[in-house]
Amino acid sequence: MQSRTHTCGELRAADAGKQVKICGWMENVREVSAALAFVVVRDFYGTTQVVAETEEMVKRFKAITRESTISVAGTVRERASRNPNMPTGDIEVVPETVEVLGKCIYNELPFQINRSREADESARLKYRFLDLRNPEVKSNIILRSKVVAALRRSMTEHGFMEITTPILTVSSPEGARDYLVPARNHPGKFYALPQAPQQFKQLLMASGFDRYFQIAPCFRDEDARADRSPGEFYQLDMEMAFASQEDVFEVLEDVLPPIFAEFGKYNRASGAPFARIPYAEALDKYGTDKPDLRIDLCAVDVTELVGGCGFGPFEGAVVKAVPVSGFKGTRKQIDKLCADAEVTSGNKAYWVRLDDKGELTGGIAKFLSPMKEAFTGALGLAPDTLVVFSAGKKAAAQKTAGALIKLLGALCPEHMDAEQYAFCWIVDFPMYEIGEESGELEFCHNPFSMPKGGLQTLLAAERGELDPLAITADQYDLVCNGVELSSGAVRNHDPEIMIKAFEMVRLGEEDVKAKFPAMYNAFCYGAPPHAGIAPGVDRMVMLLAGEDSIREIIPFPMNKNAQDLMMGAPGEVTEKQLEELHIAIVRDEKEQ
Repeated sequence: MQSRTHTCGELRAADAGKQVKICGWMENVREVSAALAFVVVRDFYGTTQVVAETEEMVKRFKAITRESTISVAGTVRERASRNPNMPTGDIEVVPETVEVLGKCIYNELPFQINRSREADESARLKYRFLDLRNPEVKSNIILRSKVVAALRRSMTEHGFMEITTPILTVSSPEGARDYLVPARNHPGKFYALPQAPQQFKQLLMASGFDRYFQIAPCFRDEDARADRSPGEFYQLDMEMAFASQEDVFEVLEDVLPPIFAEFGKYNRASGAPFARIPYAEALDKYGTDKPDLRIDLCAVDVTELVGGCGFGPFEGAVVKAVPVSGFKGTRKQIDKLCADAEVTSGNKAYWVRLDDKGELTGGIAKFLSPMKEAFTGALGLAPDTLVVFSAGKKAAAQKTAGALIKLLGALCPEHMDAEQYAFCWIVDFPMYEIGEESGELEFCHNPFSMPKGGLQTLLAAERGELDPLAITADQYDLVCNGVELSSGAVRNHDPEIMIKAFEMVRLGEEDVKAKFPAMYNAFCYGAPPHAGIAPGVDRMVMLLAGEDSIREIIPFPMNKNAQDLMMGAPGEVTEKQLEELHIAIVRDEKEQ
């Protein structure tokens, strides 16, 4: 314990009478009189009250600035007035000596340590070392450490070997912008930081390793979101040889629920098997490929039912309805719900209500009342039911319905079993899509996923016997409480199938060899079928901690603009450094 005999969270009533030395940050001094003051000393483990009972000792503590690190030697005694809210609330330390170990030279702090979460985020990030002294903030980092340790332990128990893969690699087209690193000894050439260890873990499978995992750092030059940190993030990366989709599912369905139940804000988590929902069904039923299964509401396609009701926005549109039984909300709440859904989705929402007398009222009631019996019968509506609608092209109607379901979950606690972790698999993703900019066939997600049906499916599409947009991939997403934790896939390990899959998007064998030389070459030497997935550690811990922002569970996060305000990154470098790297900075004319 170095210079201390006990931590600030350790002493109890049984220690009364002991001579001890504690060390920590002086959190607060409360002076009662010239000869009495109460001092709170805090370290990583907790807080201990120190009682100064002489004028000399009171002056000594008053001369020390808050957040200085100090050492206090003295005697433990039981407190006359116990504090049940403190683990050490039964005792206090009467000091004999106090020593300043590290002086805080500032009389004013950027924020109050124990209320740092109320401070401006820029101040918190600039003084993150102070922010982390807040026990509430620190607890998230402790949680993260425990979760990572539990994941490592569980993966090892499941026969996986932890292998680290390179950080300096080559740039490859994997969907996001690379972070590039200039190669000093190779003028004009660059390394790239890996967006994920995707190619390396597949190469490990081709090398004969059977089960691989690592807590892998990934680097992507992406914009920040509440559930995505810019710059870098970590994932539980895993791959299995001679494995199917079900093999991957079986592992994660065994690994994750106990960890979520043990460390989560809620002690309930889905057990195996998780629900399996095809991608097309998820969009149609929940309006999203990231459904929150804690909400018991679903969208119903009522296009044919209401298309001829005379309401303009429904004419020639796909119409989705979300019935909400037992709705007791006000007209004001409904209007806000529709307005919020429009902000979220970019499309208008509409509504009607079946009141307690069985009459359609409010919203678009005048258009639906003439067909009330058919409408209420088809949807099986009971009195006191709100029905909200979305309309437009299929994708727009689905997106708005998804926004409505999410908002209704928050508005109607009777329709949301919130205190649990509800997992599901989204399966059968489309292999291809029509690109918004190109207007041509493009890969929808991972180009290295195995198409269902293999080569025969691709050949059928090539012959015109099958719409390429109807091809699905052995790809899957893991979703929890409406948050996508991970994407994974059965990999395309066959060079012939790989070439044919790329030919569908106008790329030939030479293109594949040029873009992915190592992986293509390795597969030509006999690669096993393999599959994997990589749940995001940051998102996982965010869910477990019940936080809305991913920055709350990262020790030293960047801000929304990918800046480290504490370290001053990104920063400028010297001309000498640039010369060594054979780099010249060309200023934009607008900046000059």
